[in-house]
This record gives sequence, structure tokens and C-alpha cells, in this order.
Amino acid sequence: MTKIKICGINTLDALNAASGSGANYLGFVFVQSSPRFVDIENARHLAGHIPTSIKSVGLFKDADDDFIKLVTDRVPLNMIQLHGREDPSRVEHIRRKFGMPVIKAIPVADETDIKAINVYSSVVDWFLFDTKLADGQSGGSGHTFDWGLLADLKIKKPWMLAGGLDAENVGEALSLLKPDAVDVSSGVEKSIAVKDKSKIKRFIESVKSA
Repeated sequence: MTKIKICGINTLDALNAASGSGANYLGFVFVQSSPRFVDIENARHLAGHIPTSIKSVGLFKDADDDFIKLVTDRVPLNMIQLHGREDPSRVEHIRRKFGMPVIKAIPVADETDIKAINVYSSVVDWFLFDTKLADGQSGGSGHTFDWGLLADLKIKKPWMLAGGLDAENVGEALSLLKPDAVDVSSGVEKSIAVKDKSKIKRFIESVKSA
């Protein structure tokens, strides 16, 4: 069964809708430039309502150790997601220092981008493939990429598919690919950074029926 990550959680209503509908991972965005940014105290409050069966994921972009420590000291996270230009040595350092599994996001526009898995494979626990945008935006863009680029993907690490997924297209994506998990953010929103409970439910139902 393909697992499901709902990212950009910033309210208790969204959290309850996701956890109640069967999400496996909930993501908190600790990137201040993102419209889905959640401050540490709000994230701490929200994380306290996550069932033990669901993993909490903290999303960071080119963050320094002090900021990651500030967050992880206050918010009970299970995983760290790196969505910036962190090189393999930086990823490995974060993984060792903070002692939790690391997801590395790989922005994809063409087949050359897929080659990044070769340099990161030994230092990550998961990969996440997202849409690469010219403006450098990190996630939540609502744009898909050519899923065919991942059709023959052979890596030893589990991976997530992200980038413009919603209830209408995730079934098609899963008919072409076999990711270990799918990740959605803007695809379950009624406006930017505002989650829609019915869209969350329909997305999860679509994944489970695919």
C-alpha cells in the first residue's frame, strides 16, 4: 500500500482531517519564505495531537544547525526533510547530529536531475522527487513534472512522489509508478496554505483505491 504524506499542516482542523482520513505522515514547513510556514510553538502544539501511528516530518531549506536544533528541541519530530541545496556531506551531518531519518528532496525537470540519487544514496533514508521550478520555489507549487522520468527508477532507498498531485491525477501517477509514498500540499488546499478537509479526504481515498 502506498503511504501518504500531507505537507504544510498549520491548523488543528487540517491535522485532524489528515490523521482521521488515514495519512501516514504529516509535514510541518519551517521555511520562513513559504506561505505554509508554521512557527515553532504552533508546530509544537499541533504535534502534540498527532496519533502515535503517524510520523511527523519537519521540512527545512538550507537551515543551519542552530535553527534545526531550536525546532527539534521544541517540536517532537520523527523525520527531517531537506528541501534546499544541502550537499551530501551536509545531509550526512544533519542525519548524524539530530539522530533521525532524513528525506532529501530532489527537484526534477529532466533526466539529468535524477542522477542526484547516485551522490545522495548513502546518506539519506528517503528520497522525495518534486517539480523543479525556474524560480527555485521549494514544494507546494501545484505543478507536476514528467513522471515518465522515474519509470525505470531503481534505487535501494524508499521514495516519495510529490509535485502537483491531487485527487484527480494521483491515480494516474500510481498507474505509472510505484513510489513508497505520495506527498501532497497545494493539491488539498482551497486557497494558498489553507487546507480543505474534503480535498484531504478525497486525495487519501484516491490513493487507497488506486
